[in-house]
Amino acid sequence: MAKVTFRTDECKGCGLCIDACPKGILKLSEETINKKGHHPAECADPDACVGCASCALMCPDCIITVEREVERMAEKVLMKGNEAIAEAAIMAGCRHYFGYPITPQTEIAAYMAKRMPKIGGTFLQAESEIAAINMVYGVSSAGKRVMTSSSSPGISLKGEGISYLAGTDLPAVIVNAQRGGPGLGGIQPSQSDYFQATRGGGHGDYHIIVLAPSSVQEMAELTIKAFELADEYLMPAMVLADGTTGQMMEPVSFDFEIKEPPAKPWATTGTKCQRPHNIANSLYLDPEKLECINNVRFARYEVIKDNEQRAEEYLTEDADIVVAAFGISARIAKNAVDAARAKGIKAGLIRPITLWPFPDKAFKKAAEHAKRFISVELSMGQMIEDVRLATECKVPVELCYRVGGMIPSPQQVLEAIEKAAKEVK
Repeated sequence: MAKVTFRTDECKGCGLCIDACPKGILKLSEETINKKGHHPAECADPDACVGCASCALMCPDCIITVEREVERMAEKVLMKGNEAIAEAAIMAGCRHYFGYPITPQTEIAAYMAKRMPKIGGTFLQAESEIAAINMVYGVSSAGKRVMTSSSSPGISLKGEGISYLAGTDLPAVIVNAQRGGPGLGGIQPSQSDYFQATRGGGHGDYHIIVLAPSSVQEMAELTIKAFELADEYLMPAMVLADGTTGQMMEPVSFDFEIKEPPAKPWATTGTKCQRPHNIANSLYLDPEKLECINNVRFARYEVIKDNEQRAEEYLTEDADIVVAAFGISARIAKNAVDAARAKGIKAGLIRPITLWPFPDKAFKKAAEHAKRFISVELSMGQMIEDVRLATECKVPVELCYRVGGMIPSPQQVLEAIEKAAKEVK
């Protein structure tokens, strides 16, 4: 099913869309005359629209929108994680994507380049990551759902723009398919952007919502959730993936129920002389006003901490050894926990799904009975600091890690669990 809509008041009746329609279902209205004095285009047979968006592409004034409904697939489709993110963004109502190619996330841009023109959306490969994030700022300020994606060095370049989005209280979705660093590093998977993401990534006092998928299915689900949370709390949201989850292929279902985006009375869409001007701005030269705005924003952050913590708890009820891991590391850690249980070791797993807000409630609960925590990471140890904060240092927290694009094996994690189990006896 597809739906074509026209901003009829702006149509000049040129008829180019009618010539472009392969189904011959568009015509100029015989009854309606718009404020410009033209007979606007309309769809004579909406049920026959196939969603090709040829009309939207031909319209010289960009007043045609084509929305194609993704079939609610009970059957799963084999897709790469990066492709699942892109398709889920489209399902969530994103019609504007700005990016710049960088491995290992380029498939997102390539998918958007193919799909966006077919649905009347905008794909633009910017001249740089800095340009892309500022284009995101512009579209977001106009009240539209918008996304960009990159990988570690590219996210660093977007940092200033992300800070501007946060400082203006604008919603947007940013995808980071992490690669090894620092510097140019390598193109293999990493989780070493944890600090950058969970601490904001740019200058100033602010946070962004950070979601960490561990499967291709979650790449899709959490992308949709990122748009919803960004709109609800008026702030940027990041899907923090990695080179492995972005490149691997798994069956994924798109049988989602999508919430309607909320009204955005703050959007800079023009006043039509009917309301005061809306201004998207993060500059406040009055220090008292800036302090007040920051206090209000951080009060909102406290609401998010209370309401939006998400984590998977696996066999933690009686666990003496609790493993903490997110993303691809969590899949490996889960296998190690199962192996430890088979050997009689009471091990469990907490997988943070929201990295900000960090799910400290789950860790505090586990710390009441656990004797040791192990943080499994593709970094030199970043999330481990939040685990220690969440558990209030009541029990020791150790690190099991690989870096440089290397991934720990289930055996390495199992050995860390076995070592901890011997020490706590």
